[in-house]
Amino acid sequence: MFTGIITDIGRVERVTRRGDTRFRIRTGYDVSGIAIGASIACDGVCLTVIARGQEDGAGWFEADASAETLARSTLGSWREGHRVNLERALHVGDELGGHIVSGHVDGLAEVIARRPEGDSLRFRLRAPQALARFIAEKGSVALNGTSLTVNEVEGPEFGVNIIPHTAQHTSWGGIAVGGRLNLEIDLLARYVARLIETG
Repeated sequence: MFTGIITDIGRVERVTRRGDTRFRIRTGYDVSGIAIGASIACDGVCLTVIARGQEDGAGWFEADASAETLARSTLGSWREGHRVNLERALHVGDELGGHIVSGHVDGLAEVIARRPEGDSLRFRLRAPQALARFIAEKGSVALNGTSLTVNEVEGPEFGVNIIPHTAQHTSWGGIAVGGRLNLEIDLLARYVARLIETG
């Protein structure tokens, strides 16, 4: 499990396509403290570390992504140099700073507007129609792994605000209109909707 609080911006260093696709991601994390088999959220997608190492004074780890993961997320479009929001998995006793995030992407949200608002950035996005009912004003969503509060909702469209700290310490500063982001709806919203459907 994760909280949607990004703790590093990684960079895709190598993409190897075979049965599955293997990514090597350079990171500022101390990789000696990352176990093989550990989970790291990469742009909101929970990936399993299968190799790690140090090179030229910087750490890296490798993870495989299946065809299903590539089809449901932005990982299929990753190329060398792509900047990746990273978060390590929660440990018992860690501070829960954002909201509960599983690292299982539900779909892709499209950026349809971006504008400055004070010192912040205001984004408007369009969710897939099937997911729109799970997004509520003042509720939470995870976009590219970042826990965000929804400002307003109009049908499948919704808005979020990115403060300067978030823009500087995640990949949000470089996100443009037309971009697609990994969207994970709030876990509580998913289960409440399921209870209503089956009740």
